[in-house]
Amino acid sequence: MKDLVRMRTSLKEEIERILNEQIKMEAHSSAIYLAMAAWCDRNGFDYSAGYFYKQSGEERNHMLKIFKYVSDMGGHAISPEITNVPQEFDGFRDLFELALQQEIAVTNSINRIVGTARQLNDFQTDQFMQWFVKEQIEEEYVARRALELFDVIGEEGVGRYMIDKAIPKITYDGDAEGA
Repeated sequence: MKDLVRMRTSLKEEIERILNEQIKMEAHSSAIYLAMAAWCDRNGFDYSAGYFYKQSGEERNHMLKIFKYVSDMGGHAISPEITNVPQEFDGFRDLFELALQQEIAVTNSINRIVGTARQLNDFQTDQFMQWFVKEQIEEEYVARRALELFDVIGEEGVGRYMIDKAIPKITYDGDAEGA
């Protein structure tokens, strides 16, 4: 039966396995961002809560994009079980440190998928993953800039309020002149 299933898909077993791992990673990221949004809501950081709700939705969309690709290619996309999602965080800055760490981990995972696809001459998966490669440039940039606000503005006085208000305004324009 296994050979028959392989005949219905051009995805090699290794590619299908690591794409399913990425599906789980994206779902986990979505859940973490949702927990961060809830923490911000509970602690009065309304603008950052909105930012993390948006991030949670984006990560879920990334998960679904990969899920659909695996299915469209005749593979077996696996709906992930999500565990170990923190609900409490040490502080406002810690959320953004964790967000940057999360985005770097996702970038490394995507790079591994692309490298494996190229090694196995899977040009379809390589091409599909290029959208994610570009997306991670933006994701890391925004996460890094958000964290840098803590050093630039500082948390004393109205600092946290100013940081909270500035978070949703961070954008990435990689096509700008001189960028």
